[in-house]
Amino acid sequence: MQMMTFLKTASFGLSEGSIYERLRRHPAIVFDPDLAHAMLIYDPKGASVLEQVHREYLDVGQNHGLAMFALTDTWRANQERIDRSRFKGTPINQDNARFVARIRGSYGPLAEAIFVGGNIGPRGDAYKPAEALTAAQAERFHTPQLEALAEGGVEFLYASTLPAFSEAKGISAAMAKIGLPYWLSFVIRPDGTLLDGTPLERAIAILDADTVRPQGYAVNCVHPSVFHAGLTAVSKRNPASIKRIQSFQANTSKKRPEELNDLKELDTEEPDTLAESMLQSHCQFGTVFMGGCCGTDTRHIESLARQHKVRFSSS
Repeated sequence: MQMMTFLKTASFGLSEGSIYERLRRHPAIVFDPDLAHAMLIYDPKGASVLEQVHREYLDVGQNHGLAMFALTDTWRANQERIDRSRFKGTPINQDNARFVARIRGSYGPLAEAIFVGGNIGPRGDAYKPAEALTAAQAERFHTPQLEALAEGGVEFLYASTLPAFSEAKGISAAMAKIGLPYWLSFVIRPDGTLLDGTPLERAIAILDADTVRPQGYAVNCVHPSVFHAGLTAVSKRNPASIKRIQSFQANTSKKRPEELNDLKELDTEEPDTLAESMLQSHCQFGTVFMGGCCGTDTRHIESLARQHKVRFSSS
C-alpha cells in the first residue's frame, strides 16, 4: 500500500514517538557532537538500541492493525554537519534510509502498513526562527541531503520542526525537484502562526500555489493544547487549510519554545492524558497521523492506539 492510497482511504494512522530525546538520555548512548544519533547505525551497540526503539513503536501499529510512518534518524545529518564530522565522506543518509527500510522489511507481509520517510530538520535551532535560512539559501543547503535520502530508497520526504516560512519555502522547492511525495512540519503558536509570525494558513496557501505542491503539512514539537488552539484559530480564518494538516507529533510539555530551549529535564505528561487530548483534536480536525515528539515514549503511542480503538470500535 502506498502512503497516498492510505490517505485517500483511511482516517487514522500512527507515527512513532520520540527517538532523539529518548536516546539522548539513554545511559548506553553517546551522541555525536555534529550528527546526534544518525551515526548510531555504525556502532553495534548503538544500532541495537536504535533498532529496539523503532521496533517498540512499530509493534504498536502492528498489534493494533494501524498503519504507521517511520522516519529516518537524520534530522541533524545535513551535508554541512557531515562534512565537519568524523564521518565525512560516509553515505550517512543513504545508510540510515536502508537501516529503517530493513526494519520495515522484517515485518514480512505486514510491512505494507509501514511507510518510511526521509527526515530532515532546519539548519539552525528549531526554536529560533531568526536563525532560519532564506528560501534561496535553504533550497541550496538542503538539496544534497534530500538527494541522498532519495538515493537510499525512502518513500517520501519529511521536514520536521520548521520555525520559519522562508526556510520551509526553500525546502519545499528542493523537495519538489526530487519527485517524491513530501510533507513540511511546523512548530506553531496557540494563535496558529509559525514561530516567525507567519499565519499557518498563509504559509500553506503560498506553498500550495507552487508547481509541485506538498502532499500535505504537519505540526510537531508542541503540546496538544497548543495544536488544538492553533488549528482552532486557523479554522476561523481559513477552514479549508485544516484539511491540509495531515500529521501531528505531540510534545508532552505545555511550555513555550523559548522555555523549552533552556529546559534541562523532560517535562512530560501521563500517556492516557496526552492521548485523550490528541484524539480530541483528531476528531475535531480530522488529522490523520498522530504520534509523539519530545517527552513521549512507547507508552504514549500505545495509549493513543488503544484509546482510538476503544473510542471508534464502540461508536
